[in-house]
Amino acid sequence: MGQSLILVEEIESDSGKMIGHVCLNARDTLNALSLDMIDQLSATLTSWQSNDDVVCVILSGSGDKAFCAGGDVKNLYQSIIDCDYGDNAYASAFFSREYRLDYQIHTYGKPLICWGSGIIMGGGMGLMAGASHRVVTESTMMAMPEVTIGLFPDVGGSWFLNKMPGRLGLFVGLTGVRMKAADALYARLADYYLDAMQWDGLLQALIAAPWHRELPENHQQVSDILSSLASEPDDDSSLQTYQPLIDSLLDVASPADALANLTKPELPAWFSRPAQTLATGSPVSAWLVFEQLRRGKGLSLADIFRMELTMAIQCTRHRDFAEGVRALLIQRTNDPGWRYPSIEDVPMAQVDEYFSIDWPESRHPLADL
Repeated sequence: MGQSLILVEEIESDSGKMIGHVCLNARDTLNALSLDMIDQLSATLTSWQSNDDVVCVILSGSGDKAFCAGGDVKNLYQSIIDCDYGDNAYASAFFSREYRLDYQIHTYGKPLICWGSGIIMGGGMGLMAGASHRVVTESTMMAMPEVTIGLFPDVGGSWFLNKMPGRLGLFVGLTGVRMKAADALYARLADYYLDAMQWDGLLQALIAAPWHRELPENHQQVSDILSSLASEPDDDSSLQTYQPLIDSLLDVASPADALANLTKPELPAWFSRPAQTLATGSPVSAWLVFEQLRRGKGLSLADIFRMELTMAIQCTRHRDFAEGVRALLIQRTNDPGWRYPSIEDVPMAQVDEYFSIDWPESRHPLADL
């Protein structure tokens, strides 16, 4: 038998209550989420939610390199090719169950600690964003680089990017900028900074804690434990340093204007890599980022996921997503042939298509969220 892609353990505390620990265990793919992993993780969380003996949950990733580097887009790519950009049962199942899991984490009743050490991208960001207690370490590197593969910052990105200070969410979504621990804390993507060596200390503190019957008390207890262990990152946040400039550069009416501003030669050198990512990414994706954040303002979390599922399915029916995955992740030629040569060339009618779909019998797969 092959290795289990999800490791599950229940750790007994000194008070007799259990701490549930679930670990993503796909090191070869940097713990990227497959559909099986999504289903197993969701089932585990559901079981623990209804088990009164489990008082706290920890979600982590196996190995030192990554918590979770994203979703299993290679299988999605193959399904798109196999279905010739038409109805795609696998893609519909993958995205709808992934977003349902993300929503489950956002709305989970018990304290849920996400140990966000190492690489956290795409689907990993979706898992972490909704956790009640989000920890970053000295090795944390976050990004939402979907513009590079013709997708968009999904997994609730329309929700958590819009909650960042100023226009940072738009900047993060358009440029795929890499964020370290200090950036994650400033951008409201994380709550606590701990040295990775404090993992054992955290476990011991949770084991020794006097757990309660009431959820609010247990949430507060986890907050107190993490606060007692937390410190400040050694580095400053680049996002915080440059936020006033970012806000002015992205006070724009279109992503084309954003690109023009971000490629001004007088900008600090730090902007060159994010600007290059936007310049070479999918022009359609740039518009999707711009529109998802605009349309997502004021929507409920459930409506956010419903909107993003429509967008994701449409991405499987248009060529940029498969083309981006082919060029960057399958053949690694780094030469994606985007449908439109520039952001200015993308017609709004094309963008609007991504926000509309006719579901079977008019029933959205996430209608019950």
